[in-house]
Amino acid sequence: MIGEVRVSGTSVKDVAARAGVSVGTVSNVLNRPETVPPATVVKVRAAIEELGFVRNDAARQLRAGRSRSIGLIVLDGGNPFFTDLARGAELEAESTGTAVVMGNSDQDPAREAHYLDLFEEQRVRGILISPVGEIGERLERLRLRGTPAVLVDRKAELPDFASVSVDDVAGGELAAEHLIGLGRRRLAFVGGPLGLRQVGDRLEGARRAARRAGIELRVIEIPQLTVINGREAGVALLRETESEWPDAVFAGNDLVAMGLLQAFRMTERIPVPERIALVGYDDIAFASAAVVPITSIRQPSELIGRTAVELIEAQIAGSSPIRHVEFQPELVVRASTIPTFTETPRQHGPV
Repeated sequence: MIGEVRVSGTSVKDVAARAGVSVGTVSNVLNRPETVPPATVVKVRAAIEELGFVRNDAARQLRAGRSRSIGLIVLDGGNPFFTDLARGAELEAESTGTAVVMGNSDQDPAREAHYLDLFEEQRVRGILISPVGEIGERLERLRLRGTPAVLVDRKAELPDFASVSVDDVAGGELAAEHLIGLGRRRLAFVGGPLGLRQVGDRLEGARRAARRAGIELRVIEIPQLTVINGREAGVALLRETESEWPDAVFAGNDLVAMGLLQAFRMTERIPVPERIALVGYDDIAFASAAVVPITSIRQPSELIGRTAVELIEAQIAGSSPIRHVEFQPELVVRASTIPTFTETPRQHGPV
């Protein structure tokens, strides 16, 4: 029998009696409506509506062994990049009759562990995670107990785990190459924590481009990739003598770039891009809407989310081997590096 919740004494038997069908037919309408004649489906659904019957999906999931939900753990729920990623995951999940439940680790390993425990207890179909650190052992234990996982926004180091990522080293190179190509020679990178894989890879790419050009890259580490931390870094730069200022800044993400821009604009001491050119990362919607539209490295955020759900479902179905999908970033040029506003995407290599 299907799971059920009694509302005002209503049960599945009451629905069957009201519709004049068997309990099995009601079960088919709720679980396999395509197997029931359309007229009967209409009749049963009308009875459900009239009686206020609510199915107990938890009971059905308990018998099935898995829920119809996929857990998603992101590094920063306030970052529009992860919001867009979640939207892509939700759209793909909806097409398969599942749902996405999101948890925000806020770059805290303890919060991350809490959500991993919670999602496993809820018997989710799989887990999508942008991890704080190295969690290969934990994910391996989940896999052995039947919960597949996909790393998102980060390439898996081990072959046993699927992943969907963007080549952040290439993205860092794109950013620095663009600034160097504009004739900038005093480059700075503002981002952090540097131990976060994505930040470290973006910095490494920028360093490679700087070394090729014979330029020293200044590194300014901040606690997190937020607007506030970016603004504080910008204010700190303003306290230096003008001769110490960089003439170009590559920010670890667009939120940091927006904070830097705020600091520069609030004092009007550092015009952008005339005095300092500025490049962000992610290409969130706010980048193009800033008072000085921000040049950024674009990641296909929604596509990352969609692909991650596809990889989870493929693992569950056993229809394909473990895959590592890596997209290539694009440079989107705007007024924060070139005074005349343009928006020109340029891709780094093939996808």
